[in-house]
This record gives sequence, C-alpha cells and structure tokens, in this order.
Amino acid sequence: MKAGQRLWTREELILAINLYSKLPFGKFHKSNSEVKKLAELIGRTPSSVGLKLGNLASFDPMLQARGIKGASNASKLDREIWDEFYGNIESVAFESELLRAKKELRSADSILSNEPDLNEILSKTGKEREAIVKVRVNQNFFRQMVLAAYDNTCCITGLQQEEFLVAGHIKRWSDDEKNRMNPHNGIAINALHDKAFEKGYITITPDYVVKVSSDLKKKGASEKMEELFIQYDGKPIHEPKKFWPEPDFLRYHNQERFRP
Repeated sequence: MKAGQRLWTREELILAINLYSKLPFGKFHKSNSEVKKLAELIGRTPSSVGLKLGNLASFDPMLQARGIKGASNASKLDREIWDEFYGNIESVAFESELLRAKKELRSADSILSNEPDLNEILSKTGKEREAIVKVRVNQNFFRQMVLAAYDNTCCITGLQQEEFLVAGHIKRWSDDEKNRMNPHNGIAINALHDKAFEKGYITITPDYVVKVSSDLKKKGASEKMEELFIQYDGKPIHEPKKFWPEPDFLRYHNQERFRP
C-alpha cells in the first residue's frame, strides 16, 4: 500500500458493492456522477471508488465464465465482503441500503419514498412494519440490480423505456425463497412479456435463445400475435453486461413452466 493510503473498511466495501450492483457494466469510471457521489460520502476520490468497482468485477463468476475480467489487484477483504454480500444477499443488501441512507442523512423510511402504498406501510408497527420495509427495500434493490445488468433494456424485445420494464424472476418468488434476491435469477423484461413468461407462453433456453409456445404459434395466429410474440421465437436475447441468467434456472423454467 502506498504512503498516505488507507485500507478500505467493511462498511465502505458494502457500500461499494451496493453501487456495483446498481450500475451498468462499463460505467464504473471516475467521471460517473454516482461514483463521485459515493466517493464524497465515504471520503475517497472518484478514482479510488472506480478502481474498487473494477476490482469487484473480477469476482463476478458469470463474467469470468465469458472471459471478461475486472481489475487484477483486488484484496482478500474485497473477496470476503463480496462472498458475504452475495452469499447472504437478502440481509446484507438491506444492510447496505440502510448504510447508504445513513450516509446521506436520510431515514430508512425514505428508501421507500416511491412506494405507492407508503402511508399504509408506515401505519404498521413493530416487527410487522420491519418485515414489510425489508421486503419492499429488497424488491426495489433487486429491480435496480437486474435493470442495470441489462442497461434498462428488455431482454426479449430490446425496449428501452424503463417505466415499462420489470425485473422478472426466472424461478418465481414463491417457488425459491433462497434465490429471491439472486440477480442471476432475474431478467429485465417488459410487463407484457413478463406475464407471458410467468404463464409459460415464452421461455429462454440455457443458451439464451427465446422460445415461444406452440399455443401462440398455432395455425391462424393473428398479425398482432406475430408482431408481439412469434417474431422473437428462436432469437437470442439482448445480453446483459453482468449477472447473466443462471442456466440451471432457465433449464428449470424450460422444463417446469414452459408450455411447449
């Protein structure tokens, strides 16, 4: 370590991974406004934060599998906090959101400022309120992670209107509690195709190709059905830049949810 440098703390690294999760790959540079904002909050330079985000990218297993490497000078503590974060993401991601709010001198409730039923949530008390707040904060975090991975682009159609996109689960929220927050269990998808995916009318193969159910391809399908669904059959998805869908999750959806 160079003279004058200080070691990164666990808290700082958790905040860095929080930001890594929310930024599209390739936007970790020092001139990014979000990088500058975090640097100011933790008393570091934007260059230092940008380099740390690059270090964290070197741990992403799906990037490694595709031959994409991050920076090469990550520390042992970097690895430990990465494993802690994504190994217990439901708890540590929530912790990271609370830490960020605290650094910005905001209350925990402020994280939910965009929730349409915020007043109803705040009317709850005790453990019921804590549980609801945690679920909502984590759902919002999952959405940010997944949409950032796809650079706010629908993986089926290429639509880039964020308001129309959802972070869809490959293995449903109700079916796999362990992977509810796993970004590799998410896809950025528009609301219509998300419903079709949920109902099994479309799927994505483990090699990232769209398949459309024969129910939608039956003889006499309308022009609108062709426009909205059938034209995408056999086409590769719009690829994420990080957090690639886990092939085993896609295989599960192909076998258990899809209507061939």
